[in-house]
Amino acid sequence: MSNFTTQNPGTSVEALRHHYCNVGNEFYRLWLDPTLTYSCALWEENEGHNNLQEAQLRKIDFHIAQARVKGAKRVLDVGCGWGSVLRRLLDVHSVEHAIGITMSEIHYEWISALNNSKLEVHLESWMDHFPKEPYDGIISLEAFEHFTKLDLSQQERMRVYREFFSRCHKWLKPGGWMSLQVNAHGNSRREDSSKFIFTEIFPESDFPTLAEIAQASEHLFEIVMLRNDRQDYEVTCKAWLSRLKANRAAAVELVGEEIVSRYEKYLSFSLICFHQRISNLLRFTLRRIDNPCK
Repeated sequence: MSNFTTQNPGTSVEALRHHYCNVGNEFYRLWLDPTLTYSCALWEENEGHNNLQEAQLRKIDFHIAQARVKGAKRVLDVGCGWGSVLRRLLDVHSVEHAIGITMSEIHYEWISALNNSKLEVHLESWMDHFPKEPYDGIISLEAFEHFTKLDLSQQERMRVYREFFSRCHKWLKPGGWMSLQVNAHGNSRREDSSKFIFTEIFPESDFPTLAEIAQASEHLFEIVMLRNDRQDYEVTCKAWLSRLKANRAAAVELVGEEIVSRYEKYLSFSLICFHQRISNLLRFTLRRIDNPCK
């Protein structure tokens, strides 16, 4: 591996505890869909936001198709959440072995409790992941945002992004594919980023730009397809907010008025950002370049 030595360039374990452990699984179960998928769904045109579970499964199937891993031997999910992608790989797409990595203890414990011999989860950062065998494909949904922090310099940020793609290139078999979903800065400057989002909701994190991802993956991956589905995230946030409001009394009983109000503000603010093009939702299909330029 490379001589990459940056310590904690992104979200720390403590920051993840702030977002997940401090509120708990039951709170998220009130407003996420039954698969517990906490990333932007994939919606059909004019589809109502009440079809959240269908839209989430459609999104997962989309990324599995883009990674070309149906029937594959080994597939990695970077930032695997509560394991909805891992379960779908095994239950529907005939993958032999699904591996997830997460820094969130609450996610690690949830997936471990499934006791599935075909499912493997590691409580670690991608920087500490050293697979014993290469992967047929890699999927990563909205983990990239946790790799850096707002206060990093541009040089430090690009070093981290480049290292991630270098690691993924090493982890993949020749000819392997990767499907990536990322929140990105849109028609806004990084210095104008919402302090509320990056302190109260997702501390120690940052969105990349499209240009940064393209530069960081250059000569390692070919960008075969790119979609900006920011409107899908607007609809997803509407769905989450609607479900949270419908279960507000139960949510307040679980975590208190202050936290529920904070999440209502976060979801409302986010859907406005996607509507106004302040934020984008990028979906990349990436193919490993087997003989990269040196």
